[in-house]
Amino acid sequence: MAINGTGANRRRILIRALASGLLAAASPAARAQILGKIPRELRAGESIYDLYGEVRLNGQTTGSETIISSNDTISTGQNSQAIFVVGRDAFLLRENSILTLAGNNMLVQTLRLATGALLSVFGKSAHDLVLPTATIGIRGTGVYAEAQPEQSYVCTCYGITEIKAGGTSQIERIESKHHDAPRYILGKGSDRIRPAPVINHTDEELMLIEALVGRVPPFALFDDTYGRSRRY
Repeated sequence: MAINGTGANRRRILIRALASGLLAAASPAARAQILGKIPRELRAGESIYDLYGEVRLNGQTTGSETIISSNDTISTGQNSQAIFVVGRDAFLLRENSILTLAGNNMLVQTLRLATGALLSVFGKSAHDLVLPTATIGIRGTGVYAEAQPEQSYVCTCYGITEIKAGGTSQIERIESKHHDAPRYILGKGSDRIRPAPVINHTDEELMLIEALVGRVPPFALFDDTYGRSRRY
């Protein structure tokens, strides 16, 4: 489910080059020709960084000028994707996903991922991410989640989350520096919060969406321990 295609490859190269300063000497025209669209902090009144395929907002077709608020529903079809910002939060919604936001003005408070997959980075305010089998308490964190009827997946990419298995008293607090404790949350059984591997999301994607709100994630871009046992 990771981003595929030329656009993704260009963004990955771009983010690495920006981090290392390799683009400093290149002209704007050269950068655009080689790397395509440059990640930047979106201006006030902008919501969409990138979308392709079938993307709908409250059931209506979405375009690059669409404004997404804190009380909208965004859905994607097959081979579709949306990268967007609401307030100080940024999101990458993968294909075949349905995400409903709830909040005040441009401040998202609750996210409900009914199906599909979502990579998110959040500002300092508190958020709740509701999945079919769990509720995730979030504050100032990067999170990747996948929602299925009988099993959810959550990776606390960095920061602190509190995972509560739906309909139970099972709660686990996760404090992560770099994808340290991914979890499956099952819909049935006595031991419903279980260890999981790191799957289907990348550091480059996190850097991209953090850039859209003027931030950088708290890990080293060239950390070659990604996905393996790590020391800090």
